[in-house]
Amino acid sequence: MTIKQPEQLWACCLQYIKDNIGDSSFNTWFRPSRFHSFDGEKLRIEVPTEFFCEYWDSHFADITISGIRKFFGQSAKLHYIIGIAEEQQNIASEPQHISEMQRHPGVFGASDFIEGLAPRHPQELNPDLNPLYTFENFLEGDSNRFPCKIAQTIAEKFQDTFNPFFIYGPSGVGKTHLANAIGHQMKAKEPQKRVLYVSAHLFSVQLSQAVVKKQFNDFMSFYQSIDTLIIDDIQEIAGKTKTQEAFFNIFNHLQHNRRQLVITCDRPPVMLEGMQERILDRFNWGLIAELERPDAKLRKAIVEKRVRQNNLPFPKNVINYIAGNVTGSIRELEGIINSLLAFSVANNCEINMDLAQKTVARTVRINHEPVTPEDIVEKVGKYLKITAKDIASSSRKSHVVEARQIAMFLCQKYTKLSSSQIGLKIGKRDHSTVLHSCSQTEKRIQDDKLFRSQVENIERELGKR
Repeated sequence: MTIKQPEQLWACCLQYIKDNIGDSSFNTWFRPSRFHSFDGEKLRIEVPTEFFCEYWDSHFADITISGIRKFFGQSAKLHYIIGIAEEQQNIASEPQHISEMQRHPGVFGASDFIEGLAPRHPQELNPDLNPLYTFENFLEGDSNRFPCKIAQTIAEKFQDTFNPFFIYGPSGVGKTHLANAIGHQMKAKEPQKRVLYVSAHLFSVQLSQAVVKKQFNDFMSFYQSIDTLIIDDIQEIAGKTKTQEAFFNIFNHLQHNRRQLVITCDRPPVMLEGMQERILDRFNWGLIAELERPDAKLRKAIVEKRVRQNNLPFPKNVINYIAGNVTGSIRELEGIINSLLAFSVANNCEINMDLAQKTVARTVRINHEPVTPEDIVEKVGKYLKITAKDIASSSRKSHVVEARQIAMFLCQKYTKLSSSQIGLKIGKRDHSTVLHSCSQTEKRIQDDKLFRSQVENIERELGKR
């Protein structure tokens, strides 16, 4: 009987692993590896990057250990050697493709991966930052002061205390602007830093194309080389298992190596559905900050700055009217300003209150009509996915009680009904129940930002914000 050499035993081990995990995973994660040596105890295997070690350990540990013990003995232990000689990498990547990539040196950005142009070890990286989104152009107010200060601290001191920095808030409140501002400041202070902004959607597209073109290893190596990774609209990868797996491992690598991650989202992690629990856990490792909708003072400051910068002929009463009635987002404010200016130029007329009112009315829902308890119960139920019948019922389930208390609070705030009348309208309860519900809701609005955001969204549905 011929005794097999250690390298032959490793080939048998690989076949065993392949039979258990399938061709696709094997070709991606095990085929690029190489046998190095075996001294009777330590089995040394060469892998292209440190990421392979992390991925093997987190996804294939059981089957790898089982194979090694089966062919090398119970006492055998796996040791990684990072890096494979260039001439040995012809299985991991096609030689023609590598030479093609090397013919495209110089500045490139994340979007270049779609064309497969990004070299393995680029000397210069285009951060893909929006030149207008700087701290100088970001107006600070009570609604955004906290995340703004944290962003400035991260950009100035390059410390990973707040890592990841998770910024969330509704569309149009400045999340992308603030995230880009961090990148700009970091590049200004240390130009050699590899800073990259990428949308989660583009990240997902790049990954899909990298897999199709057999560039997955290049894709991972590229993202693991970043010093500050800014990913916008992370909710876009919810439900995308493969994208989340790649992001999870990139996150782990960057975090382990004290690289900064800045993530934006339209909701807090606790409300992200379709996202792996382990990713949500890591979001909580750093700092989570909310960017709220601008308050009246900040809205006015934004309009005034835009008018001043562009030398626009906006009377003061028009500025006040816009700031007082366009309560949604910064993007909405800018849209109104652009609409007013365009209409004024097209019709050769001055910007006045009459024009402002007509323009705002066409764009923003301003509801001066009184709301009824029935309207409120309907909107609360629709937003919280509870029927009006359940809200009026005697159910003590926590989510039903919460909806009922919000409905009573909004009835007190937006109707002229007494507490007794509100109680009769919502499940025939007495006035003390209504007073207690309103008190509890007010307290939660003060203490719980997520709850406050829910109530404000319902108010918007009622046309009251």
